[in-house]
Amino acid sequence: MESGPGGGAGSVRKRKSEPCRPAPGRGSAAAAAAWSGGAAGRIGLAVSLRLLNCLLVRTSFVPDEYWQALEVAHRLVFRYGYLTWEWTAGLRGSLFPLFFASIYQVLHLLSRDDVLWLIWLPRVAQALLSALADVKLYSFAERLEDGETAKWVCFCQLCSWFTWFCCTRTLTNTMETVLSTLALSYYPMEGSQPGSRLKYLALVALACLVRPTALIPWMPLMLHQLWKEPRKQHLLLHTYLPVGLVTLGGSLIMDRLFFGQWVVVQFNFLQFNVLHNLAAFYGSHPWHWYFSQGLPVILGPHLPFFLHGCFRAPARHGIFLVVILWTVAVYSMLSHKEFRFLYPVLPFCMLFCGHSLRQLNRWRRAACTFLLVANLLPALYTGLVHQRGTLDVMAYLQGLCQPTPSQASVLVLMPCHSTPHYSHLHCQLPLRFLECPPDLTGNAEYMDEADQFYADPQKWLREELPNATSLPTHVVFFNVLEQDLSSFLAAHGYTKAATFFHTHLPQGRTGSHVFVYERRQATAS
Repeated sequence: MESGPGGGAGSVRKRKSEPCRPAPGRGSAAAAAAWSGGAAGRIGLAVSLRLLNCLLVRTSFVPDEYWQALEVAHRLVFRYGYLTWEWTAGLRGSLFPLFFASIYQVLHLLSRDDVLWLIWLPRVAQALLSALADVKLYSFAERLEDGETAKWVCFCQLCSWFTWFCCTRTLTNTMETVLSTLALSYYPMEGSQPGSRLKYLALVALACLVRPTALIPWMPLMLHQLWKEPRKQHLLLHTYLPVGLVTLGGSLIMDRLFFGQWVVVQFNFLQFNVLHNLAAFYGSHPWHWYFSQGLPVILGPHLPFFLHGCFRAPARHGIFLVVILWTVAVYSMLSHKEFRFLYPVLPFCMLFCGHSLRQLNRWRRAACTFLLVANLLPALYTGLVHQRGTLDVMAYLQGLCQPTPSQASVLVLMPCHSTPHYSHLHCQLPLRFLECPPDLTGNAEYMDEADQFYADPQKWLREELPNATSLPTHVVFFNVLEQDLSSFLAAHGYTKAATFFHTHLPQGRTGSHVFVYERRQATAS
């Protein structure tokens, strides 16, 4: 696969080859052979693995993978659906959902907009982009060091459990990571072939349009380039400034068309998350959480190799360690913390893990076997088992769309946005769920609809469903609510219609199973 200057395998400087070493195992030997077999082999392996990855991830992670992407795209193309408060407040940019809207539009024009295509094709597209990022990470490591080191960097990348868990999801964090990795492949490093300033800056700009936080890990790299550049003023005025102005102008025009008014989403995002710290409404953690839990968890079995690689990597790699520590430190200053926020620094971590394997020599076989086995278990468990009930129940509700959705209605009594919406139904089935927009007025006594419901479920049901005509035909909830709802369900003729396993680790309002209760009209009072 060819790419721009310094970015692809075809442009890599020839280096002295090293003696072949015994392969660490049957699986990793095949992978090593594919990576060493040229660009076609690398692309084939990456695409095959990520498509398999896509098929073996059947669970949900966070609501944003639907509500910041697919639900918005579905509403744009098919003209029905629901937008969360973030979109009405102009907090999100339109580029990311427009990417999936283009996929939906093509399916619609081809009359292939079946619900399974709407669910799987966006994920396949994300998987292919992640495969491209895998190949580009190899290209960068090869340009920076040599093919042997690049091979182990990408071995670590491909067997990372958290990358497996996230890289095919339609999350802004996933697209941010993909674009940042592509940008990295063009980044100019001292002592290697020059990269392409315009290409890497354009990709960084796209990442920032998807998610403004993409600028955080790139700030040290851009300052590092500026410090090394002899013509600093030229770099600022003829590269950084034009790219920044074009990006901001493009964002303003695109969001003007999307929202119907002038909106600076980057400022709104900064104001909400940093200046007002309103994201803490959705949970807060201590300042050290990313250091004590976040980074160790997403690294998982790679953690000892990352630490070893930090000490054994060449000094010029110190800038990448600065990127990791800087990003974790900046995020640590915010109250609201999530594992996925650190996903974009994971490819930087893999550079150090690959250096570690490169240095292990006779212990490499055992290390690679450990990484494969230790990552396989959490990858398969989180991809196939943990938190799957909220997706399985949507497949059940799809059956209510036939012969006509007007005969059914659904009430989802779960924590906010636990399930997808019309992107996983693709029919105008009346569907109501608990809402939880944050209070933007500073009212200390504010309670969202979900909090009001969980404070007194019976009272909420009496007020919101006062008569038989307002009752839905189906009620969906986690099993932890069954006792609280049992009298209401029995009084109105509801019986259990389906049960779906969700998780072995129920917590708070999230139960181990999802229940569907159906109202039998013949027995309803």
